[in-house]
Amino acid sequence: MPQSGDQGMHQSSRIFVAGHRGLVGSAICRRLATEGLTSLILRTHAEVDLRNQQAVDSFFQQERPEFVFLAAAKVGGILANSTYPAEFIYDNLAIQTNVIHAAWKYGAAKLLFLGSSCVYPKFAPQPIQEASLLTSALETTNEWYAVAKIAGIKLAQAYRLQYGFNAISAMPTNLYGPGDNFDLQNSHVLPALLRKFAEARDALAPEVTVWGTGTALREFLHVDDLADAAVFLMRHYNDPDIVNVGTGVDVSIRELVDIVRRVTGFEGNVVFDSTRPDGTPRKLLDVGKLARLGWRSSISLEAGVSDTCEWYRKVRAVAQTNIGRD
Repeated sequence: MPQSGDQGMHQSSRIFVAGHRGLVGSAICRRLATEGLTSLILRTHAEVDLRNQQAVDSFFQQERPEFVFLAAAKVGGILANSTYPAEFIYDNLAIQTNVIHAAWKYGAAKLLFLGSSCVYPKFAPQPIQEASLLTSALETTNEWYAVAKIAGIKLAQAYRLQYGFNAISAMPTNLYGPGDNFDLQNSHVLPALLRKFAEARDALAPEVTVWGTGTALREFLHVDDLADAAVFLMRHYNDPDIVNVGTGVDVSIRELVDIVRRVTGFEGNVVFDSTRPDGTPRKLLDVGKLARLGWRSSISLEAGVSDTCEWYRKVRAVAQTNIGRD
């Protein structure tokens, strides 16, 4: 299938953001809007089920997007991954396969596939370089999701190799920000902590318990920074090799808790439950490649956490008001 070639995004470009209602997709839409790129093609899950090959094929045949941001995915924390392993691998494989194939088939100029830092081995040397991919065993608690994302990387590379399709792949670190999932049963560590401390402050609770010793090190990237990097890569990167996206800086969970505590205004005690697992001791991406391309993150962790906390409080207040009206 011949390709039109990457002529660069402009105001009349037809841009499909897959997963536009999610944390990442919504941030990419906000970022595109700041540049006047408003010819966005957006569909909800009810309108186009990306797991359905026929539905995706019909959508691409009709809409013919020129640029595709593949941010749609089934995501969740450790509990969700261990409870629904079949859904995590099947849904993500189906979404990626259908979208990448249809984008090539119907002449998209370029596609950005968004993976995850969980594609890297559990004990990869720190900070993790892109070359660590597929060098040793994965973390077992999210291997279903990770295997699917690795398949997405390889699918993008295969379509480039065989068909010359300009598909690129970015691997973001741990993300957070407005639009995040704050469900304590299946959210990630930062939104879970924000919710726990915000609720504890409002309830005047005497203490908050945090899992683990607090010594584990993690890297966090505000989703608006990721969106900025995604648009940058769509404009400037055209190679098959994956690119890490992160801050290049990590903090201990204890340091993160101190930030969340300050931002939420919680004044009680914090108890670290050392009988609970810490997880991988350290997980930090090497972002030198992206820096050499000309992009670096700009949102500090404290500013980003404050921004996210403010968003969560507003959403929570609206939800409580609506409940009161029922």
